[in-house]
Amino acid sequence: MSTRLKLLLENFFVMNDKFPWTARTIQRVMKRIANKAGISKPLTPHVLRHTFSILWIHKGGSTRALQGILGHDRLSTTEIYLNMSPEHILQEFQSKW
Repeated sequence: MSTRLKLLLENFFVMNDKFPWTARTIQRVMKRIANKAGISKPLTPHVLRHTFSILWIHKGGSTRALQGILGHDRLSTTEIYLNMSPEHILQEFQSKW
């Protein structure tokens, strides 16, 4: 995340108790973005959340930190994002040995 974006988000959440957009508004914005980008598969906030989580794990982020970011009560819920493709399993194995 760029320094500028991080600063904007931090200031916004410090000054506001609630996020101003409803879930439906976020869905509409994402659909518009997907259409402009030519993405034909359904794009939802859940897909964005899942994609972020998978990338977090692949970049070496800890599951405990991800649990806190996602707001999960149980680590077992966060562990859903650990399902890796055979290519990623092989790549990780080779990098460790």
